[in-house]
Parts: sequence; structure tokens; C-alpha cells
Amino acid sequence: QVQPVESGGGSVQTGGSLRLSCVTSGQTFSGICVGWFRQVPGKEREGVATLGGGRTVYADSVKGRFTISQDNTGRTVYLQMNSLKPEDTAMYYCAAGTPYFPCAQPAPVYQYWGQGTQVTVSS
Repeated sequence: QVQPVESGGGSVQTGGSLRLSCVTSGQTFSGICVGWFRQVPGKEREGVATLGGGRTVYADSVKGRFTISQDNTGRTVYLQMNSLKPEDTAMYYCAAGTPYFPCAQPAPVYQYWGQGTQVTVSS
């Protein structure tokens, strides 16, 4: 099975950058959907970016600032986050699964989840 593990979170100032990594030690990400989601207390988990089926899809709130990519081994997916804003503060989760394409589907569609990595952006 796919076993995602996230890393790369931390605390940065407004305008800073972070790169999150999602690594699987099990099945590769090849041929499936991989997504980054984020959640703050009291709010629904929201999709940030997804990759799969030859497509990348971004939430409107991060377009032009975040980039999702995958390495050639199929074992690592990245989320490059630039021009960070305080409203980007959240717990970020990597998820994988075999939802219907396109991959930009609600969180419950995804089957395998990492533990989350905290991103905090201060002004």
C-alpha cells in the first residue's frame, strides 16, 4: 500500500518559502492521485494541490504561489510554497489514493494519509 509521510513544515515570515515533501516507502505514487490538503481548527480540510492523470490542479487561493511536483522515482511528491501569507497557516497533509480523475476531489475520496506537518506564517 501507499504509506505517505510528510516533512518540511516550519515557521516562516510573510513572503517566505517552504518546500514540503511527501514520501512513500510502500507502493509508488505512479498511476494514482496525490494531493496536498490543509486544515485549521474548526474548519473543513481543504484541497491545496493535486497531481495525477497528467494534470496538476491548484486551489484558487494558492495559484501562482504553490507548485506540486513529483520526482522520477515516483516515491516523492513536493509542494513548493512561495510568497507565503498568514492565511496559509495550517496543518498540511499529504494524501494518496485512486479517486476518479481529475484528482481534485474532496478529502474523503483519498485513501492513504500522512500524519501532517505544521506550517505557520507570521506577519
